[in-house]
Amino acid sequence: MIKRFALGSAIIVLLTAASVATGALLELDSDLDPFKPGAITGGDALDGVKPGQPQTILVLGSDRRFGDKRKGIPPRSDSMLVVRLDPKKNATAVMSIPRDLVVTIPGHGRGRINTAYGEGGPTLSAKAVRSLGIKIHHIVNINFGGFQRAINRLGCVYADVDRRYFNDNKPPVSSNEKYATIDLKPGYQRMCGKDSLDYVRFRHLDDDFVRAARQQDFVRQLKAQVGVGQLFSDRRELLKIFGRYTQTTIARGSDAKILGFIKLAVDAAKNPITEVRFPAGRERSDGSIEVSPGSLRRTFRTFEAVRGKSSARESAARSRPKRAPRRMGGLAAGLVVAEREGEDHVLNIATKMRDLDVYFPKARLSRGGYARNSPRAYTIKDRSGTGHRAYRIVLSHGDNGQYYGVQGVAWGRPAILKSPTDSVRMRRRTYQRYFDGQRIRLIAWKGPKGAWYWVSNTLSQQLSNAQMMDIARSLQRIGQ
Repeated sequence: MIKRFALGSAIIVLLTAASVATGALLELDSDLDPFKPGAITGGDALDGVKPGQPQTILVLGSDRRFGDKRKGIPPRSDSMLVVRLDPKKNATAVMSIPRDLVVTIPGHGRGRINTAYGEGGPTLSAKAVRSLGIKIHHIVNINFGGFQRAINRLGCVYADVDRRYFNDNKPPVSSNEKYATIDLKPGYQRMCGKDSLDYVRFRHLDDDFVRAARQQDFVRQLKAQVGVGQLFSDRRELLKIFGRYTQTTIARGSDAKILGFIKLAVDAAKNPITEVRFPAGRERSDGSIEVSPGSLRRTFRTFEAVRGKSSARESAARSRPKRAPRRMGGLAAGLVVAEREGEDHVLNIATKMRDLDVYFPKARLSRGGYARNSPRAYTIKDRSGTGHRAYRIVLSHGDNGQYYGVQGVAWGRPAILKSPTDSVRMRRRTYQRYFDGQRIRLIAWKGPKGAWYWVSNTLSQQLSNAQMMDIARSLQRIGQ
């Protein structure tokens, strides 16, 4: 039934949904009841930690499908995500572990890390992760149904979909395996439970690293739209969802310990999410991945040392233009001028969208090109049901599963544009920049008619800061 699962989103929704720690313990005792039926033991798979100290949570989900149990097929952990909560660092660190990573599974030898779940459940999965050198303080094991229900309960989420996602298994990839079906068009849009799950679990035609980046990007957008006040006011229903579809070691503690952890989660919830990318490894002939011990140690040190806004602002300061913008002939390395191609690409929608000016990029990457299902003109509805005209231009980076694009929307201020890292002035426009660590993930500006336009980096932030800025400043209308 399911082969991908949105664990990153679930940890933010379902853990911070329990933001009741600001109230009195006696008043909230009944609110904690849903935690307790889903208690699991961690045993010697977990590291000790003092109350109030930074904690790392291993979030798991399995890919057990309908009929697997009857056939005796063991479940496997389809996704593994580690989340580090440390309010003092001004950031919540998130890192996905590739399910095909080869590790030492205690008592079972070397094997893919996702097989540990079938051999020994969440506890053995935690031991396998610890064998890499990551300290684990809690385990959360989530069923996909809870994710869908939580997203719907929160009123769905607006997400920046990078490209066309479609699969109907016709024809099937093979007689033994089918991928989950999906039908999503590109562009900024509102997604509810099933579409959100389809989007973040998609694994057809890309790899573990792209899927991890997609999940973490969805987490970032979800977190920016869901406030603690909303979670608190609807805590009982959200906690019922948590209790029904989640198993966790957190539930084995006393009420005071549970509330202590929840307080840590709430304190960390105000901080931005910083993605730490798992290091690239050597792919073996069977499709599994091996990563050198040195690369793992460096990555885990980065994971534990993640800091928030200060480092992003330092990166922004370093990438500010130090002189007047260059002429189009002096583009960043890897870009080419493709004005005629861009005009031809948007001509059809530009003549039909009277209430929204269509801007296209005069510059693009020299590799890749415009995607087949681009551009897309559509109407997006806000939460009050009012429609706003929008369009999306999709370009391929050239690497598998990597797309960047240009979005325009006649909307006052979409949620994705909250809290910019900084702003810069280029070509008589003021651009707002949004950083993910040292890379610009999005750069936006407000058009003359009040519409907003932005350039989105690829899911793995493969465009350099100079490339992102040059593409943004090249945006123009036909004949301009």
